[in-house]
Amino acid sequence: MKLKDLVPWKNEKKGLSIRTEDQNPLTNFRNEMNRLFENFFEGFDLTPFGANMPVMDVVDKGTFLEVTAELPGMTEKDIDLTLINNVLTIKGEKKLEKEEKEGNVYRCERSYGTFQRSIPMPTEIDPEKVGATFKNGVLNIHLEKVAGSTNVRKINVKKQE
Repeated sequence: MKLKDLVPWKNEKKGLSIRTEDQNPLTNFRNEMNRLFENFFEGFDLTPFGANMPVMDVVDKGTFLEVTAELPGMTEKDIDLTLINNVLTIKGEKKLEKEEKEGNVYRCERSYGTFQRSIPMPTEIDPEKVGATFKNGVLNIHLEKVAGSTNVRKINVKKQE
């Protein structure tokens, strides 16, 4: 970009200041910054912010809630579950070490990462009736609701005098 492209009142045609979005220096600057941030992690084998967070679903099944989390490459020993004040917290640490020996080529790759995700439950949960299973990289958590419990409460509005 040339310096004369930044001057808004300079136009070689009839001395008019006509600008399209492509010619706007602030738009060009913004687009260049977006491109830099998008390409920052390229080639470094780094993941963008939040990429270690597991994909999760919370489904209300009537008398219980079912939480499903995708945790590929982990085992049940890598996962820590807690339920405190109706907030489910899932913590995990992924350790991956891959070693390949083929002829004169030796390659060893290591990948480590931790995550923690807390999910407030929409209703009161019975902490004695919580169960979890893990199979093929998918964590299933069964959370029984407290009978007759609801987090919905009608609040009466009073007129102030």
